[in-house]
Amino acid sequence: MGSARRPVVRARMVGSSGAGGRACRVRQVIRWPLLAAIVLSGSVAAAQERSGNPGTAEGELLYQQNCAACHGAALEGQPDWRRPGPDGRLPAPPHDATGHTWHHGDDLLFRITRDGTSEVVGGGYESNMPGFGDVLSDAQIRAVLEFIKSTWPERERAYQKQVTRRE
Repeated sequence: MGSARRPVVRARMVGSSGAGGRACRVRQVIRWPLLAAIVLSGSVAAAQERSGNPGTAEGELLYQQNCAACHGAALEGQPDWRRPGPDGRLPAPPHDATGHTWHHGDDLLFRITRDGTSEVVGGGYESNMPGFGDVLSDAQIRAVLEFIKSTWPERERAYQKQVTRRE
């Protein structure tokens, strides 16, 4: 009996964490794409079933590739996300129903994702959340947001739709 090979996961740093405040993003590169497809197929199918939108699968994949390193693979965010860290900045919040993402309208969420929190909030606010406008297209950003919204319970989705209408 030979030993089973395990997939190799490499992390690659993208960006820098310097005086400009741009956070490092980690992208995972999986050598066994088939294994990744098998592992993700259950959660992708569940996301599509929740939303009824096949584009949600693309959003989930993009989320895992670009957002999960900070916001968590299960959208759980970082520990103590409501308290500033040693650098004075807030940790990445959860995007599930326990967080506050669903309190914001689509336009604000899109601009934060595209331009970064510091740019959108202004006034010298510092955040580790970079803009992804140089990495993701507008359609891809919308797909990620649709995936995130597809995971919320109906009450949170309904509230967020109301907020979006008022924007």
